[in-house]
Amino acid sequence: MTETVGATASGDAAGNTRGAKAGSRAGRKRTAGLTVERLYTTAGVHPYDEVEWERRDVVMTNWRDGTVNFEQRGVEFPSSWSVNATNIVTSKYFRGAVGSPQRESSLRQLIDRVVGVYHRTGVENGYFATDDDAEIFAHELTWMLLHQVFSFNSPVWFNVGTSSPQQVSACFILAVDDTMESILNWYREEGLIFKGGSGAGLNLSRIRSSKELLSSGGTASGPVSFMRGADASAGTIKSGGATRRAAKMVVLDVDHPDIEEFVETKAKEEAKVRVLRDAGFDMDLGGSDITSVQYQNANNSVRVNDEFMRAVEEGTSFGLRARMTGEVIDSVDARTLFRGIAQAAWECADPGIQYDGTINDWHTCPESGRISASNPCSEYMHLDNSSCNLASLNLLTFLGDDGLFDADRFRKAVEFVITAMDISICFADFPTDPIGDTTRKFRQLGIGYANLGALLMATGHAYDSEGGRALAASITSLMTGAAYKRSAELAGVVGTYEGYARNAEGHQRVMRKHAAANDDVRTLAASTHVHKLATITWKECLAIGERNGWRNSQASVLAPTGTIGLMMDCDTTGIEPDLALVKFKKLVGGGSMQIVNQTVPRALAKLGYQDEQAEAIVEFVAEHGHVVDAPGLRTEHYEVFDCAMGERVIPAMGHVRMMAAVQPFLSGAISKTVNMPEAATVEDVERIYLEGWKMGLKALAIYRDNCKVGQPLSAGKEARKDAQAETTEPHEHRPVRRRLPKKRPSETVSFTVAGAEGYLTAGSYPDDGLGEIFVKLGKQGSTLAGVMDAFSMSISVGLQYGIPLEFYVSKFSNLRFEPAGMTDDPDIRIATSVLDYLFRRLALDHLSLEKRAELGIFSAEERSAQVATSYGPGDVDLESLRSSVSVDEPAPAAPAAAPAAVGSSTELLELRLGKAADAPLCLTCGTKMRPAGSCYLCEGCGSTSGCS
Repeated sequence: MTETVGATASGDAAGNTRGAKAGSRAGRKRTAGLTVERLYTTAGVHPYDEVEWERRDVVMTNWRDGTVNFEQRGVEFPSSWSVNATNIVTSKYFRGAVGSPQRESSLRQLIDRVVGVYHRTGVENGYFATDDDAEIFAHELTWMLLHQVFSFNSPVWFNVGTSSPQQVSACFILAVDDTMESILNWYREEGLIFKGGSGAGLNLSRIRSSKELLSSGGTASGPVSFMRGADASAGTIKSGGATRRAAKMVVLDVDHPDIEEFVETKAKEEAKVRVLRDAGFDMDLGGSDITSVQYQNANNSVRVNDEFMRAVEEGTSFGLRARMTGEVIDSVDARTLFRGIAQAAWECADPGIQYDGTINDWHTCPESGRISASNPCSEYMHLDNSSCNLASLNLLTFLGDDGLFDADRFRKAVEFVITAMDISICFADFPTDPIGDTTRKFRQLGIGYANLGALLMATGHAYDSEGGRALAASITSLMTGAAYKRSAELAGVVGTYEGYARNAEGHQRVMRKHAAANDDVRTLAASTHVHKLATITWKECLAIGERNGWRNSQASVLAPTGTIGLMMDCDTTGIEPDLALVKFKKLVGGGSMQIVNQTVPRALAKLGYQDEQAEAIVEFVAEHGHVVDAPGLRTEHYEVFDCAMGERVIPAMGHVRMMAAVQPFLSGAISKTVNMPEAATVEDVERIYLEGWKMGLKALAIYRDNCKVGQPLSAGKEARKDAQAETTEPHEHRPVRRRLPKKRPSETVSFTVAGAEGYLTAGSYPDDGLGEIFVKLGKQGSTLAGVMDAFSMSISVGLQYGIPLEFYVSKFSNLRFEPAGMTDDPDIRIATSVLDYLFRRLALDHLSLEKRAELGIFSAEERSAQVATSYGPGDVDLESLRSSVSVDEPAPAAPAAAPAAVGSSTELLELRLGKAADAPLCLTCGTKMRPAGSCYLCEGCGSTSGCS
């Protein structure tokens, strides 16, 4: 298609330049404007003419009850865009009433609406040397947005080019002082920000503690008491029509006298949740009774300083200081307080930690005030009463056919994006006057990226590896260096930020720290060329900045990239690794399927596997969901395919090490939660929080699996009701042995495993159910025969005491030891050990199809039926399988259709793992969300649990 569909008036500046010849509008020379060179576009060809367009119907339903929650038919998108990206952009970002002529119906209209405003504003404010330069800028932005190279944050798509206030920022930091007027104004400002769909953070440490006196002679309430009011306000606004909970961050300094009360607030409430849940109250997220729980609408963080952390190391006491006078009014044992912080985080994931010394050591504007707080996700950290607009680049789009990261193209793309982000401050509106004033004076920006996890896997790097960290560090250094270099160039064109003169020395010091950190990066082969260009870029940045100053006090952060990550069809968000190797995918025209991540075959090719080998490995991953024991895959390559969840999980410290690798190259911080297994200890949490400080992080939060109960999990309410019914009357459980009768049915199977012959005899209860086994293996009187006799007796007694057979099967199947290899059993062709064979045979003979499906154990006939119906083990339509077990010839392998009970990648992963993932259900469409930074993201509709 070659026609521009319904370009809006706001898009004319970009849309009406279609097909213009290069130089045809060469005109007014502007003083010292930017000269812009083409990167992606071709002179005389509009970006819209280079893609194939198609019309689609967007119908989005609630996964749980089937009701339609959004419908718009005939929308126009490039054919390369996924159904998911189409649905999310149409439902969230198209403006105008649905069904009205004013409603946007094409991606062209959306891009024109936004780019047109950036184009015109850049021209009006003298950013470009000529009209040609401005036109090229508009075309390049259009091309990159069209091809999912980058995206602005959600408020840009919501507001720019509409009649609404032109709010472009997603991140806000507020301030509150020790006066009732300031506290009440905090409630008001926070509410206005929540109403607009954004989040805010603030530090309450200026509010005097409950241990201090008021001027009237009474005792102060303390900040924790005022947190209750703010929490209730946030909850009310959320329930008044918002589709997600309010996003907020509350910070308290570690030397505040009320710090211990603050640390324990959410842990105590979590204990309340457990008691109320067990008593039968509805404590799910969004449940009718959850509103009785306090402090749930905020993330809490303790701001620790270096003095406190050294006291923790040394085991000394630490002073708590009065807010008004600064004198020490109490002291605590530093290790005891630190243990309390870790204990609370272990119990309920709050509080996180912010490292004040590191944060302010990298502060570009120290003369204008300290950095005391962050936005809700902890990536934006700057002055109080300020904001930051975000944009993120899709790293995988810069991976060349040669398997190398295109560093030069990446640097040029960063320059385009950071220019656009700075232009946005010229036309932006802000929720409060103080925020607008500070942002215009300091011009904070937050460029970042998504798809790092996918990029590392595609290039053959393990997420937790020296090579992976070197590549990530080099890319991040290049990004921030290029952003600040362009910021220095902009300073020469349109001037420095207003606060620069006062903070010039501090700003230059931080630039030199970034450049010095770049020199310390230890590169490997895949990152050498990226790091080399980063070194050149920082050298140029310092030289230009010394001459011009800088246009922006902040340039880069790593945001969660939730909804915009889906808009760009990213496999991974922000700095996160891949969630799992098998994903849920919606199909054009309806339906869904499960697919192996496309990064897996790219990684195999990079690692040197031939096409036939890679095909076999991909088929194995499709069947099992992991790479362990994949045919032909070398064990040293397993780590490349480690994910956040699944069979092989990246360790918690692996996440911390990755954060530490990139932190020195970010103006702000990183939105990320370090996931820890349920078995992790309080000492493990302490170790991570301590190592985060030593490694130079600015902020760190952890989440231990299943530590929260105020979220709906797959087990749902029915399982909890069953559990409640079982515990209504207290009674003691004692195992009772159910002996077999003297005469009982039995069956003997002869078997061979790798040439070792044996016999399995299984005796059952007359009313069905396995009750005993006897295994004959080895010569009578041999040690092996004696061991197998003893093993058989122990299993038999366990069965008679009620231990389910499926428990034994799950424990003993897949055990590896000799003899192992081919068998003479057509249902079990290969066994990894004799025990593996025995218990898989027992499962086939004595367990139902439903139970075996959960364990991934099928007969040869059933496996043939699976292939014929395009289902994989663990994702089985049992009715279809039962009706098709007579299939004689297997069909060619095909992508497995997604099971009917699955609506997201998280739910698909749950089905494979056989356990619930600790994530909430989407309040909009009912699907299980997935982690994204420190929040959760819905793959179905793009909603988030708190991050824009």
